[in-house]
Amino acid sequence: MARPPVPIVRFLGVEKSYDGITPVVRHLDLDIARGEFLTLLGPSGSGKTTTLMMLAGFEAPTAGRIEIEGRDVVRLPAHRRGIGVVFQSYALFPHMSVAENVAFPLEVRGVARGERAARVARALEMVRLGGLGARRPAQLSGGQQQRVALARALVFEPSLVLMDEPLGALDKQLRAEMQLEIRHLHEQLGVTVVYVTHDQEEALTLSDRIAVFHHGAIQQLDTPATVYERPANAFVARFIGENNRIAGTIAERDEGDGMVRVALAGGRSLWAMRGDCGAVGTRAVVSVRPERMALAPGPAADLSEDAIPARVVETIYLGDHVRVRLALEGGAEVMAKRPIAAADPRLVAGAEAAVAWQPEHAIAFAPEPDD
Repeated sequence: MARPPVPIVRFLGVEKSYDGITPVVRHLDLDIARGEFLTLLGPSGSGKTTTLMMLAGFEAPTAGRIEIEGRDVVRLPAHRRGIGVVFQSYALFPHMSVAENVAFPLEVRGVARGERAARVARALEMVRLGGLGARRPAQLSGGQQQRVALARALVFEPSLVLMDEPLGALDKQLRAEMQLEIRHLHEQLGVTVVYVTHDQEEALTLSDRIAVFHHGAIQQLDTPATVYERPANAFVARFIGENNRIAGTIAERDEGDGMVRVALAGGRSLWAMRGDCGAVGTRAVVSVRPERMALAPGPAADLSEDAIPARVVETIYLGDHVRVRLALEGGAEVMAKRPIAAADPRLVAGAEAAVAWQPEHAIAFAPEPDD
C-alpha cells in the first residue's frame, strides 16, 4: 500500500512562552498538507500570530519541533527557510521602484539579472500590475501595494507562503476583491498558504481548512462548512459567524441518536444535537444560527408545536435581509435573520411572534467559564 503523503509542515509538541510562566502557544500538534490553504483564526492573543512567526523563523519555540519538508527548522534562520511572507504593513522599501521591490528576494538569492527581470515581469502580470514596475510604492493605492507585497512573496517560487493579516489595512470592498485574487492565485499556483486572520468571513471564504485558536490552543481544525455548521464547543460557535445562545439545563440524553433535551427558563424544553455538554442536570448553552430560525407573527401554535412564544424587540433593515431581535418567553433574547423577500411587515416592535427551528440545527454545549 502507498504511504500517505508527508505533510509539508509539521508542528510537534510546540510550546511558546515569553516569560517562562504564561504559555502563549500550548502543546501544538499540527500537520499542514502540501498545496492546502490553512487559516489560523482567532481573537487577539489567541496564539495564531505567534504560531505563524515561529514557522517563519522570527520567533523560536520554547519547546517542541517544527518541520518543513521533513527537516527540523527550529534552529534554521528565517532567511534560509525558503518561505514567502506577506505582512499587513506591506513592508515595501519606499526608495525602491515596484520592480526593484519584487526583485529583492531574487537578488538576495543570487539570481542572474536577465532571469530576475523575466521573473519580476511574470510576477507583476500575475497580480495585475504589469506596466507599473517603474513606480514607487507611494505612487500606488493600498490595494496595489498589497499586490506588490504578494508578488514579492511569490517571485522566487516558494512552496510555502505565510500571510499575516495581509488585508487588515484595506477597506471592506477592496478586502473582498483581494480575497478572491488570493484564492485564485492559490488555485492557479498550487502553493501551500498559511494565513492568519481574526476575520471569520475571510477565513470561510479562503480556506481549505480553518484552525480556530483560543488561549494558545486549537479548539477546532476542520473545513469551513464543518466549523460553521458543527462547531466543536461554545467558543467556536460564538466566534464563527452570528450565533444565538440560549441557556438551560440538560434534562434528558438520547444516546442512540446523539440528541439531548434542554429545559429552558419558563418551563419549556427543546431538543438539540449533543455537543460537548455534560450529564443530565448540568448547565448547557444551546447554539442556533439566526438564519436557521423560522419566524412568524402571532401565537406560537400557528408556526409549530415546538415553537417558542416571543415578542419583537426591534427590526433592523440591512438591504438584502432584515434582522429581527426577539425576547423569548423566559427572558432570553435571540436574533432571527430573513431575506428581504421573506420579510413580514407585521413583525414590528412590540408584536407577538414565535420562533422555531429543526433540532439538527441546534447544538447543546457546555457553557464557557464566563457564562
